[in-house]
Amino acid sequence: MKEEIVNKAKYIKLLILDVDGVLTDGSIILDNTGNELKMFHVRDGHAIKMLKKVGIKVALISGRKSHVVERRAEELGIIEVHQGIFKKSAVYESLLQKYKCNDAETAFMGDDIVDIELLKRAGLSAVPADADEGVKKWAAFISTKKGGRGAVREFIELILKSSGLWDKVSGESID
Repeated sequence: MKEEIVNKAKYIKLLILDVDGVLTDGSIILDNTGNELKMFHVRDGHAIKMLKKVGIKVALISGRKSHVVERRAEELGIIEVHQGIFKKSAVYESLLQKYKCNDAETAFMGDDIVDIELLKRAGLSAVPADADEGVKKWAAFISTKKGGRGAVREFIELILKSSGLWDKVSGESID
């Protein structure tokens, strides 16, 4: 791991995640009755709970609106859920103000061109392994895992290990 990335990860107080392509594999399944289905990886969810347990805030910003995302966020205790947001920078700025963070204390993981602005701005930026190729160059960290398949977990482990908090939460059951 690059020393520069580890040094940035030590100061993170807020993690902001895109949803489709990051917390999910980007697939949108619609059934015959109009229900939308998405798959989330359980280890990504567990890692989010570990991060929250040590006091790091978590927020979701998605360009789409989905009841499934609301439900998953509720299960994980994420209260900052912003959906239907195409211009993510305004929400990003309001989150920084609300939680008294600056760019250097903020991590962001996205996967597509609408995420480039936040990838450029966040103190620690990341993308899943299967992010858009043109987007990867804006990320400090490229996960070895795909979106919806553990990329978020890998990024959160980096943050927790870099800040010396991994041992505090890795051996515990997170409810």
